[in-house]
Amino acid sequence: MFLKLFSRAKPPDDLELVQQYQQTGDVDCIGTLFERHTEMVYLVCRKYLKVEEESRDAAMQIFENLLTSLKKHEVTNFKSWLHTTSKNHCLMLLRSAKNKTTQTLDEKLVLSVESSAHLHPPNEEQHEQELQLLEQGLIELGTEQRTCLELFYLQQKSYKEVADLTGWELNKVKSYIQNGKRNLKHYLEKNYEQP
Repeated sequence: MFLKLFSRAKPPDDLELVQQYQQTGDVDCIGTLFERHTEMVYLVCRKYLKVEEESRDAAMQIFENLLTSLKKHEVTNFKSWLHTTSKNHCLMLLRSAKNKTTQTLDEKLVLSVESSAHLHPPNEEQHEQELQLLEQGLIELGTEQRTCLELFYLQQKSYKEVADLTGWELNKVKSYIQNGKRNLKHYLEKNYEQP
């Protein structure tokens, strides 16, 4: 009798909570899992995202996503599955941020070129043409200029960081960036076809 009472008092393990949630939809099960594993999820997010606030937000998103993902997936080891899910979520965020950064470079350079060349594509097709032209223009630049522009704009490195990474003097880096922008602008002006 005592053993039965003792076993009932024992809280359900992770897998039991997952199964209970899958069967009943009781969100308190997710709440309990959240309490147990918040720190682990946050630490995984912090490892990949580095920034405290972004890591907290990502951890909250991961637990919110559990409401739907646990209905779809068969989980046999919850902690391991949650760790992998957290890592994948962070990698997705990083990929998305990288794509935005790439767009930012394209947009920054296009804007700088547009402002001096007065090119204003009115539609998506022309914008796409300009981005392709920009990519081709970067390829046409010398290695030093291309490398500096990519580090400075794409990876948002400072002049000093670019100099440290490349081993080139700070004044050279600034010169490569300025000349690279100018050469890119000339390339775009020369090759851009107005409708």
